[in-house]
Amino acid sequence: MNNNPPVTPLGEASTQLQELLTTVCDSCGPALEKAIKSCCTALKKGNKILFFGNGGSATQAQHLAAELINRFLIDRRPMAALALTSDSAVTTSISNDYSFAELFVRQLEGLGRAGDIAIALTTSGSSENIIEGLKSARKLNMTTIGLLGRDGGACLELCDIALLVPSSNTARIQEIHLLLGHLLCGLVEKEMVS
Repeated sequence: MNNNPPVTPLGEASTQLQELLTTVCDSCGPALEKAIKSCCTALKKGNKILFFGNGGSATQAQHLAAELINRFLIDRRPMAALALTSDSAVTTSISNDYSFAELFVRQLEGLGRAGDIAIALTTSGSSENIIEGLKSARKLNMTTIGLLGRDGGACLELCDIALLVPSSNTARIQEIHLLLGHLLCGLVEKEMVS
């Protein structure tokens, strides 16, 4: 007779998330500190932070940009942040007139400047438009930060700062990306108002 309690879906997800959180907390601390410092330095110099991603990562890019341009925990002046996934006319025109691979390249070339921060969110690290966006950001002398999943894929070597969630479970990666993004926004906000 089996005396083990049944594993519930919540219990299994909770266990996966706890194990992954422990791994990420052990590995991402120094990179997160570096990302916070880079973002604060850029903002203090009048530069901006540009977020981009696909699918669920696109909505997280929008969410994190909103935390900075509006407010996260503190009432304060807006910070220069923008998601490159918010404008459907831009998205469809670039995809139609050029290609989906050029989606972030065109926007970074039009909106980005040397000294800005480009933050890519990707669970796979292998999306062509994210890879090309990071290459473009580097050519523009922007600091590249990646919220990455799995082994980082081709994006890993294109990021000056990588916050890697070493999992193949997309949902768990996105959950940790949101946590890392909230930590980044909260600590940037705290530093900028102190």
